[in-house]
Order: sequence, then C-alpha cells, then structure tokens
Amino acid sequence: MYQDKVLVCKDCGAEFVFTAGEQEFYAEKGFQNEPVRCKACRDARKASRRNGGNGRRELYDAVCADCGAPTKVPFVPRNDRPVYCSNCYRNHR
Repeated sequence: MYQDKVLVCKDCGAEFVFTAGEQEFYAEKGFQNEPVRCKACRDARKASRRNGGNGRRELYDAVCADCGAPTKVPFVPRNDRPVYCSNCYRNHR
C-alpha cells in the first residue's frame, strides 16, 4: 500500500527517505502532513528547544529561605514564594 518516498529537508536541503513503515505509522496516528526535516535536523531542532536553546540550563542566584545559604535555581526567583537550597528542599518535600 505504501512505498518509500524521497523528500527534501527544508532546513539543510538533503534528501531523506520517508519509508513505507513511517508512512503507515503516520497514518495510524492520524498525522496529515509528511515530515519536512531529515532525522539529523529534527534531532538538532529538539536539542535547541531544550533548555532555552543552548543545550544548557540557565541557573539563577538565590538565597535559601531556610538556612540562608546562597544557591542556584533553574527558574527566576520571585519574592512571593520561598526558594530552598537542595538540602532544605529535600526536607520540605
């Protein structure tokens, strides 16, 4: 029913094969559109979306609300909620 198709990646311009098995999977999931990126470009795009696009998590300086120790957290601290260092956080869970 399905046959392999050669598609062109919209990011790098390389040709890639949209296999019959992948087409069948897309049909089972109800996907309407064919892929527009090759596997390498899809993986690179996923990686760039993770952690703010640079592959590393940005950390912000904060002071623990319990022990007063300086700490780093992966979110912008707000004054309306307490921030804990990792040791104190474990005690509050």
